[in-house]
Amino acid sequence: MNLAARLMRVLTDPDHILEDEDRHPDLSQVSDEELGSLLVAAYRLDASATPAMTMVRFVVERTVRERQPRYTPDACRTMFEALVQKCQVHGWADLALGLGALEHCAGPLPDVSRPARTLVEFWLKKDTVRQPYALLAVAGLAGEGTLCAAVERLSRDAGPIVADEMAVIAGLSPADRMLLSERDLGHRFVPPLAHTWRGSADNPAYVAFARRALEAAADRTDAIRAGEIPYRADKAFTDREIASLGQVLRVALLRDEPWLPALFDRLLPGVALAPTAARTLPSQALLYEVVRAAQDFPTPELVTAIRTVRRTVRHAGVPKQLDKMLKKVDAALAERTEVALRLPRLEFDTASLGGSAAGGVLRRTAGDHQAVVTVTDTATLAWEKDGRPLRSVPAPVRRDHAALVKELRDLVKRVNAQLVTLVRALEGGLAVDAVHPYGWWRSELAGHPLARTLVRRLIWEIEVAPGEWRAVLPETDEHLPDAPDDASVRLWHPLRSDTRAVRAWRDLLSERHIRQPFKQAFREIYLLTPAEEQTRVYSNRFAAHLVHYRRMFALFRARGWRSDLLGPWDGGDDDEAERTFAAGEWRVRFFHSWADWAGENELASTDQVRFDRRVEGAWREVPLTEVPPLVFSEAMRDVDLFVGVTSIAADPDWTDRGEDRYAAYWRTATFGALTASAEVRREALERIVPRLKIAARCALDGRFLVVRGDLRSYRIHLGSANILMEPDDSYLCIVPSRGKSTGNVFLPFEDERLSLILSKAFLLAADTEITDKTILRQIERGT
Repeated sequence: MNLAARLMRVLTDPDHILEDEDRHPDLSQVSDEELGSLLVAAYRLDASATPAMTMVRFVVERTVRERQPRYTPDACRTMFEALVQKCQVHGWADLALGLGALEHCAGPLPDVSRPARTLVEFWLKKDTVRQPYALLAVAGLAGEGTLCAAVERLSRDAGPIVADEMAVIAGLSPADRMLLSERDLGHRFVPPLAHTWRGSADNPAYVAFARRALEAAADRTDAIRAGEIPYRADKAFTDREIASLGQVLRVALLRDEPWLPALFDRLLPGVALAPTAARTLPSQALLYEVVRAAQDFPTPELVTAIRTVRRTVRHAGVPKQLDKMLKKVDAALAERTEVALRLPRLEFDTASLGGSAAGGVLRRTAGDHQAVVTVTDTATLAWEKDGRPLRSVPAPVRRDHAALVKELRDLVKRVNAQLVTLVRALEGGLAVDAVHPYGWWRSELAGHPLARTLVRRLIWEIEVAPGEWRAVLPETDEHLPDAPDDASVRLWHPLRSDTRAVRAWRDLLSERHIRQPFKQAFREIYLLTPAEEQTRVYSNRFAAHLVHYRRMFALFRARGWRSDLLGPWDGGDDDEAERTFAAGEWRVRFFHSWADWAGENELASTDQVRFDRRVEGAWREVPLTEVPPLVFSEAMRDVDLFVGVTSIAADPDWTDRGEDRYAAYWRTATFGALTASAEVRREALERIVPRLKIAARCALDGRFLVVRGDLRSYRIHLGSANILMEPDDSYLCIVPSRGKSTGNVFLPFEDERLSLILSKAFLLAADTEITDKTILRQIERGT
């Protein structure tokens, strides 16, 4: 008897004893058809299952997460019968399981019309249908009459948009209805994949319905705004209409329909702003569903529209929620390289803005005055008269041209939202290794009036000959290379360059005082270490750290990672924060666990980092040596950020809390070896310190910036920014003041820790001028 037969006997015979050799079965020996039959048998188990049955079911379900089973016709029939039984006993069954079995049937499709009819009749009696798309697909298997009854029931009281959708789906082929059913999230093993949406995007009838439904939604919000439909907070659409609109919006976004931007300008303000002065929304639920659709298939126009609405919505809690959701949108947009960098010109011209700098300028006349919108890093609105700048909006303009003032202020908000979207998409493209045609890049990025000041401060590589890349910084290179329009252009990454070239770019940026839109030349790189080659499938580089958990959880959200909230509750012990890279082909997982309370702070401990590759729709863990270097480096950079920012070692107040349990870790970590981010900080300080007015009092010594004051000498750690005082290495606690600046010191990149180190250096170099008594007492204690 082979393994599949032995396991099947365990699942079907409660008296059968599990053999020792089958207690840890290797299901790679089982064929796809055998796996499908085992899954059906496992699904039929109920509360009376023996421990052996439960153990085998767990192994089978775990295997199905990694492998797609196939089903014999008999197994398909048995699955539908099991669904009927589940409905009768438990009042619910996952219809997607039956449809999935038919989709992966290994032989002729069996006749399941009788159990299908029973399932539909059962669900039609329910007040709520949890899987409407799957129900329509099952109803089609039962016959035309059952399908019509299902359409009528699912359309009842659901709103006209849903009624239209149900009629459209009923007219599709059985295969198309089955594809649509995968949108219902009832399947525990396989989440909906992109092919679900692509199938609908290729269906002319459904594409036509998508535009019809979205325009109907915009028409309704227009009517609410005009007073033609009475306003009721959060009642503009039914729950089912919101779900349907989310589905069709994903289809339209996937197709990148050209009519969508104009629709966003109507629909998003329509669902986000009440026609009265109320702080409520016509449909908060639809607004959030639109953002969730943007997380799946973002476009720059939709992201900009969301950010624009976020600035105008009156409800106090909505902007905060939108900010959280937009983090995932930004990460997704960066990986959708075919649309990510699209930017409208909005009638702006390129003009000199002083010196050699050039940016976007838009001029509008308002009587005797002129409005000037200027775009550099951000967009600003100013007013002139006879060529002379004015401090504020002139009174005649406010009085006679109020509509123009509002239009231009709205334009500035919109452009700033577009610039934020562009920068995040550009940075996200580093991990994707996005490539663009040279001709398009010259006109639509480097030469674009809105994008040029950002794009020209980044280093780009142009393929001037096959396999020969030339790096350029348009801000300093007056003449770009000669290359055909179809030549490839990509962002330069330090991982692809040698050390000498990286240092040269960093020197140039520092000398010219060019600050890049994001950290590129000074970007940290993370290479595989011998220890990681030894551990093969996981990295311990950032393991065994104690971190402020809530801060780290917030950073997960900010960087587009997904993680469940941990805490002292059932199931809240540990989790794997995860993020996908390279257009969803790679996944990184960062293991961590809830550790303890420390006063009012929750602590977590960090653990391994692992990588998975998507293979045939499922994730497969891979050795670290197989992970693309760019993906590995960018993923580890995020993890370094999580640990470096939230570790208790970076908390200057930690020693005052009396937490002796963690004193040894704090002391070791706070003054320990430098991470990659701290090494980059050290290299930046090598260029910055010689130009400071306190340069004679400063020196870099290994992990520290040593500052000589008049009272004592001080060692500032380049990782944690914490301080030791010479000669006894006593700890000096200085709590940073918010808004404390480093004066006019040029920093080549934005780094809060770098700014903190420099501000402490300036303070300690003049330690005789310190007036804070808490600091003075610590200094004088050892003098």
